[in-house]
Order: sequence, then C-alpha cells, then structure tokens
Amino acid sequence: MRSDIDSPSGAPALLILAAGMGSRYGGLKQMDPVGPSGETLLDYSVYDAVRAGFDRVAFVVRRDFEREFREQIVSRYAGVVPVDLAFQEVTDLPSGWEAAAAARTKPWGTGHAIWAARTVVNQPFLAINADDFYGRSAFGSVAGFFSQSPPSAAPLRMGMVAYAIRNTLSEHGSVARGVCKVGADHILQSVEEHTEIAETSEGLRGLDSQGHLQTLSGREAVSMNFWAFPPEIFPHLEMLFREFLEAGGAQNPKAEFYIPSAVNALIGAKLGVVTAMSSPDRWLGITYRDDRARVAEELSRLTASGIYPAPLWPKH
Repeated sequence: MRSDIDSPSGAPALLILAAGMGSRYGGLKQMDPVGPSGETLLDYSVYDAVRAGFDRVAFVVRRDFEREFREQIVSRYAGVVPVDLAFQEVTDLPSGWEAAAAARTKPWGTGHAIWAARTVVNQPFLAINADDFYGRSAFGSVAGFFSQSPPSAAPLRMGMVAYAIRNTLSEHGSVARGVCKVGADHILQSVEEHTEIAETSEGLRGLDSQGHLQTLSGREAVSMNFWAFPPEIFPHLEMLFREFLEAGGAQNPKAEFYIPSAVNALIGAKLGVVTAMSSPDRWLGITYRDDRARVAEELSRLTASGIYPAPLWPKH
C-alpha cells in the first residue's frame, strides 16, 4: 500500500467520493457552484474538515474527468491542504474476478469506491459524499472520535454521524435513506434501507427493505454516508466485495456494493463496532434540480451569520 496520504501527526484524512453522476439532477453535482462566492458543496466539506483538524484530502473520481476535476476543484486547495486522487474503475476487481468487468458499465457502488482509495489512504479517515453538505458539527464529532479511538483494534472500531430524517428530506420528491437502529450505548446495531420516503397527507411515509409501507416520526436517525474508518477497513472491504461478487453481483450489471451493507455485515459477523454520533445540523443536498435554490439560500444564510467566510478559499 502506498502512503501518499499518511499523516505523521496522527490526524485523520478526509476521503470524498466524487465518482458518481447525479442521474436525477442531470449533471455533475460535484462541480456545481452553489455558495455565495461560487463554492461547491464539497468545498464546504473540505473547509469544515480542515477547521476540525483533518490534514489530508483524497478524492475518489473517474479517470474520464480527471483533468477537469484537477483544474476546477483540486486547484482551489493549493497551499491549504495536501490533496490526492484515487480512481474508481469498473476493472478494479479482486484477483480472480477480472472477467466480471466485461459486461459492466456503471460503477460497483460506494463500498467499491472506498476500497478504490486503498492506494492513497494509509491513516484513519472519514468517507463522505461529494454532493452533500453535512455542517461543521459532524466533522468536529468525528475528529473527537478519532482522537479517542485506538488507531488499530480488533474488532474494527468505526464511527458514523447520523441525522434526524426530517432534516434530510427534499421538497421536490421522495428520497431513499438508511434508517439506523442505535442502542442505548450509542453503538450502531444495523442500517436498513428505506425508499420512496416523502411527506404525505397521512404523515411521513416510506417503504422498508421488505417493501412494506411504514409511517415515520421524522426523528429516526439516518445514515447520509458519513463514515469514520481505520485503514484496516480495506482488506475487510475486499473480502466483502468478493462475497458480493460470488453472491451474484458479478452477473447483475445493476447490482452495487454499498458501504452500509458492508458495515452491516461487519457488525453481524462481530468484526466491527460502530459508534453512532448525531448531528443537530440540517443536511443539505441536491437530489433534484429544484433543490438547488433552497441549498443556495441556506448557504448564503450561514455565510451571512458568520459561520463561513466568503469566499471560503483565498483567490490564487
């Protein structure tokens, strides 16, 4: 394993998953300027992470927009924080499974995207989505978690930040969310995917993993892909990715290896323990194109209140 992202200070790294395209939104959300000075959502994540003590950033991207990404995104952080890129490629598979790439056109999912970063990350890290805004408190919580957790332990000591589902909804359509079951000891017990979640005349409702309609209170904790991992997670992800391929993922061109499913499997096998933290902040994201105006308005409000400067980064 390379150690390009290897912190002598023991500080964590930020891993941003930026290889996906927003099919419902219709474009590369990662590069859409929504802040008052043209900032992208991932600019705010980098800013909040650096402010919380993270000392490295790595992006997982596709090779076909590497040049544009370096010019438009990576260049913003020159002199601010070291940055590296990892590439999520359909052909990046465990040994013996190379032939599975032949019929595949779409990426293998978020679990695979994080596994792709094994070439550049060799320290505790926080994995997040590029096109989500998480708020400053979540980064502070994970920085505190890393400062208290041993760098290596068996079972794996992992962490996550959950949001109240009512703080993650879109006014313009239904959403899918991983609903978390958390014990009184703040240990994550499971994550169950719910789909078609939306406000209705009968309250907040959605379909559980079995397709059954459920009424939700709005207080349920949900995962928005804000995961804290030790570097020892990578061989476990490879093992679970192999199991995914063996179970039919290799033959299904639409199947994806999701990180919540991988974490669930580690919990079930008693190979990992996840501390669940919560954030009081409102998550912001552009699930639908019409969400953009609301996100831009909220970022302007946060800037006006002094939580963020404008611009976030000095001009070069």
